[in-house]
Amino acid sequence: MGLCLAQSPYNPNMKKILFIVLIALGFQMSSLAQETQYEKPTWLFGVAAGANFNFYRGTTQRLNKNLTVPTAFHDGDGIGLFAAPLVEYHFPDSVWGIMLQTGYDNRQGDWDPVTSPCNCPMDLSTDLSYITVEPSLRIAPFKNGLYIYGGPRLAFNLDKSFTYEKGTNPDIPSQIADPAVNEDFGDIESTIISMQIGAGFDIPLSSNTQKTQFVLSPFVSFQPYFGQNPRATESWNITTVRVGAALKFGHGRKIVVEEAEVVVPIVGFTVNSPENIPGERLVTETFPLRNYVFFEKESTEIPSRYVLLNKDEVKDFKEDQVEVNTPKDLSGRSKREMRIYYNVLNILGDRMEKNPSSTITLVGSSEKGPEDGTLMAESAKKYLVDIFGIDATRIAVEGRKEPKIPSLKSGVTRELDLLLEGDRRVSIESNSPELLMEFQTGPNAPLKPVQINGIQEAPIESYVTFKAEGAQEAFSSWKLELTDENGMVENFGPYTEEEARLPGKTILGTNTEGDYKVKMVGTTKDGGIVTEESNINVVLWTPSELEEGMRFSILYEFDDSKAIAMYEKYLTQIVAPKIPENGKVIIHGYTDVIGETDYNQKLSLARANDVKTILENALSNENRSDVTFDVHGSGEDESAAPFGNKLPEERAYNRTVVIDLIPAN
Repeated sequence: MGLCLAQSPYNPNMKKILFIVLIALGFQMSSLAQETQYEKPTWLFGVAAGANFNFYRGTTQRLNKNLTVPTAFHDGDGIGLFAAPLVEYHFPDSVWGIMLQTGYDNRQGDWDPVTSPCNCPMDLSTDLSYITVEPSLRIAPFKNGLYIYGGPRLAFNLDKSFTYEKGTNPDIPSQIADPAVNEDFGDIESTIISMQIGAGFDIPLSSNTQKTQFVLSPFVSFQPYFGQNPRATESWNITTVRVGAALKFGHGRKIVVEEAEVVVPIVGFTVNSPENIPGERLVTETFPLRNYVFFEKESTEIPSRYVLLNKDEVKDFKEDQVEVNTPKDLSGRSKREMRIYYNVLNILGDRMEKNPSSTITLVGSSEKGPEDGTLMAESAKKYLVDIFGIDATRIAVEGRKEPKIPSLKSGVTRELDLLLEGDRRVSIESNSPELLMEFQTGPNAPLKPVQINGIQEAPIESYVTFKAEGAQEAFSSWKLELTDENGMVENFGPYTEEEARLPGKTILGTNTEGDYKVKMVGTTKDGGIVTEESNINVVLWTPSELEEGMRFSILYEFDDSKAIAMYEKYLTQIVAPKIPENGKVIIHGYTDVIGETDYNQKLSLARANDVKTILENALSNENRSDVTFDVHGSGEDESAAPFGNKLPEERAYNRTVVIDLIPAN
């Protein structure tokens, strides 16, 4: 901003100031970075320079005791030089500081021309200047380069000269002008006390690796007219706006970095590799039937991924045989269970055909409004009427803007597209117990689940379990290095939870058994490395002997961790009585991928523990304490999720808890 002075009478002085700034920048450019670091200086010394933009107001007519001009001068302005050495002190670890500038302060200016009674032009100018002393209190409110300062100004008059010129009447060409008068103002105050307030910005020219640090500080200040009456007579006053820059330097104190004692976190690392005595499990699974049909965004027709029959196929459709033509893979994401769900309208039609007194309500919800939702519900109704021959009077339809239990809740701002996909659906409601889960009534009751049978390969309790207790507090992540008998190394991870499970087949490959050296490598939150080692023998799980088990699942709504009352009754009255004596209950909680990973991990575990609490209370009421519980939360981990996450129905089924009832060996 100081470059504005280039047009002032003090251009040579400003060139010197600019030259000093360039030298300081040269110091910065040529400095070599050192490893040693220094604090910002508390004491700074330097020089400030700038332009005083002076504005005159008031009355000036009696210039001294010998000269009173015919007409009073009033307004005027001018630009003067300000130059002063300075010193600053910044209080350590504080936003406060003090500063002092003492130097040359020019308040020169020219009054606006006036005309005398003889119609002669009159001009008046002054080279008024002072030695100024300006102590200020400064504050950097944001703890950055910006600072504000203010304080008194004490000025001692140095120059009080003026130049007065009276011209000739333009109507009298022969008139000769009086010579210019160069004298001093009379009645000039030798000392002036006023005030100023200003702001500046410190720009470091040196890095913190240099002991001597240079700072360039552009600034602007305002010095109001009150207190700035240069003379004891008349009413001439001066208001000044000062614009300039200060070049400062100081010595920083060396930063002594004390090497902190390295505390190695203690993590309890354990490995459990089951013996995996050969055994086959025949699983009877009770699979919950979601009473939703999800629709595409721009369509009111039933999506093609749902199994739609023609009239000739209805006579051969049986609910208890839906699983026959489905894939037999029950591990990982289960295509088999989704195939059953995609028959939801056929299962519903089959049940209504067998129970002619049953009725339903199809509630379509669409972000476009109730009319669009009604068209979706009408599509599902038309299929049941045309294909299964259900009397249309047994099916009511309703349209809504959002479902009665919406996924999209107020205040939610992330992943709105996925939530809207889940809310664009037709919900199946009924009061007919023949269609509903045992002991359930009411329009919100879940549909009766489907029972399926099959062989499950490598149950999860056969996996090798790696536990790093305390890892969530100690590590940002941890991984596993498994070295086999031939020195081959496999890496697994990274993990952020305290437990990881790997199926034996993943570790062994084509082998049936092997010895491994296990190294847990944890990365601490400050970048350190912690290792723990162990040795394990891994045996592949292989089927041989028959073992029977049962599996149940319950579903949760979006972002809920409490089972609805109907499911609580189902767990208490249906599932708990089926737990074998001295048996084991394995509970796995899951979520969809919507939301933060850490939050979903906690949510899945909360769901699993919710089921455990309900079952424990039911067993306690029967005076049973013979059951062992194994509870896990897998969050949104897509490698462990029961289903995919691309479609709304897959995400809806992933909001689940799976319960395996295992008999005593």
